[in-house]
Amino acid sequence: MAKLVFGMNQSLDGYVDHMAFGPSPTLFRHFIEEAQRQAGSVYGRRMYEVMRYWDDEHPEWDAERQAFAAAWRNQPKWVVSRSLTSVGPNAWLVEEDLEAAIRALKAERDGEIEVAGPNLAQSLTELGLIDEYRIYLHPVVLGHGKPYFAGPRPPLRLMAHDRIGEDVIRLTYVPA
Repeated sequence: MAKLVFGMNQSLDGYVDHMAFGPSPTLFRHFIEEAQRQAGSVYGRRMYEVMRYWDDEHPEWDAERQAFAAAWRNQPKWVVSRSLTSVGPNAWLVEEDLEAAIRALKAERDGEIEVAGPNLAQSLTELGLIDEYRIYLHPVVLGHGKPYFAGPRPPLRLMAHDRIGEDVIRLTYVPA
């Protein structure tokens, strides 16, 4: 059975914003390795549209970006949306009955499946389907933006914490 993992970069004040801060080279390497190991990803529409950037070739990319793009393209993706009518390569659209679709996905797969996007994560949290939360805590304060938790924070239990690179702490939680 697969494990659903919601993980994102977060500011000290609880916001996620890929335009305001990003991963260091060490953290980016970590994300490449995670993408290579994952059994797939489940995206909300907005996050999927952001990540479609990796479907295109960019001749200016360095080896690390090429490696991430290859890993992202190779993994299966499920996109939860009521407004999209099609999705890109190696992706499937989840339009109805989110709970049934994700329960079936977890049952038929092994390994970790990434959950991407705070709104989708909130819906899956409310359904009791997220198995692990990973907060990559960056030493920045944004003061506004999209919060990591799009709704009330679920009761969580800290399982691990580790430093990645010079200034990021990964906090790993499971539902309490």
